[in-house]
Amino acid sequence: MIESLRNIFKIPDLRNRVLFTLALLAVYRLGAHIPTPGINGDLLEQFFENNQGTILGFLDLFSGGSFRRLTVFALGVQPYITASIILQLLTTVWPYLERLSKEGELGRRKITQYTRYLTVGLSLFQAMGIALTLQKQTASGVGLVLNPGYSFILMTALTLTAGSVFIMWLGEQISDRGIGNGMSLIIFAGIVAGLPRAILEIWQKMQQGWPVPFVLILLVVMLGVVVAIVFMERGQRRIPVQYAKRVIGRRMMGGQSTHLPLRVNSGGVIPVIFASSILSFPSTFALFSRENRFLKGIGEALRWGEPLYTLLYVVAIIVFTFFYVSIIFNPTEVADNMRKYGGFVPGIRPGKNTADYIDTILTRITFVGAIYLAIVAVIPEFMISGIHLNHLPLVGAWFDAHTPELILRGLNVNFYFGGTSLLIVVGVAMDTVQQVESQLIMRHYDGFLKGAGTRIRGRR
Repeated sequence: MIESLRNIFKIPDLRNRVLFTLALLAVYRLGAHIPTPGINGDLLEQFFENNQGTILGFLDLFSGGSFRRLTVFALGVQPYITASIILQLLTTVWPYLERLSKEGELGRRKITQYTRYLTVGLSLFQAMGIALTLQKQTASGVGLVLNPGYSFILMTALTLTAGSVFIMWLGEQISDRGIGNGMSLIIFAGIVAGLPRAILEIWQKMQQGWPVPFVLILLVVMLGVVVAIVFMERGQRRIPVQYAKRVIGRRMMGGQSTHLPLRVNSGGVIPVIFASSILSFPSTFALFSRENRFLKGIGEALRWGEPLYTLLYVVAIIVFTFFYVSIIFNPTEVADNMRKYGGFVPGIRPGKNTADYIDTILTRITFVGAIYLAIVAVIPEFMISGIHLNHLPLVGAWFDAHTPELILRGLNVNFYFGGTSLLIVVGVAMDTVQQVESQLIMRHYDGFLKGAGTRIRGRR
């Protein structure tokens, strides 16, 4: 490991890329501490603490804690991610975008340009909504905005939009001139920045009476979850593919055997993001419509840790996993391309039979991947607030009398070892290490892992 780190700085181009990436991430973290003018920061922090489990916490995750302080980078990369997902979904239903996606580099540049425009529009819309909402909110009977009015709305909208566009530019610069995926690394930096706070909370719990063996068990659980995520993210089902021999001119082409890799978790973290964002809306509507008893009742039933929320969360993750994989992977198209180049799966007829065979295997491993995502996503909910089975009608009293407090109420500590945050951190780390590994091997240096058989495979 130490020798590999030395090799990184021996290569001028790789060293410059790594230092450039670290410098831009430092700029991002610096901007995450510059507050937007006109906000009472202490009251805003209190407001977020009182409304955990709504869409506010979801947005705060992707901003690296900037949203709860409403800094200039409060919107984070969320508008860009939303714009990218929208364009990706439209590519499958809008023929114009589908043609652009097949036109190579020129088409990708055009889609990237549309993504930028949509990011600006979404940022402006979200910033206006945040400004209008903050003017109406209070904490301890005091307004969150110091001087409400049109000037505050305009200033906040322009500030947050400019911050979101600047983050988009930082991410693109890291992707072009640095190492790794820029947007993913920005999310990674924001999440990792919260780890010292989590360690401090655990230390404070120990001071308040948590036994050391219990803390050690927590660390073992953390390590086990990380190992499980790495194992599942690298998991593949390889379908053997044989290419027939062809004579092109005077040369014999083809005849080799290869495989079609199908990842267990083809959807990545996107299904969890979809499920989290959709289930956070009822609680958010209830937060901003406290006079409406119907919305308030729905919001209470769908709060974080409630049995109905947990059930719908798991079901939504499974549904969105199948939905997203069906969008990004088309077995019919893969089978047609395979037949076009003379490839076939041994024992399976080319064409429709091959497509059905691939679809069957993909469905099975996608189900396993969906269950894995659901388990990892529910872990932090279980550890932080528990699953409130005692709130169930009719049987709640029985659960309250026979279920341990750990299950019903959790540990009441920010658990960073599961859920969306850990999926992102582990996935981005694997991708970045794989890219650095490729750069080292290309220049005839040993990578982080010795031996060709143990090379890290990226998630893509």
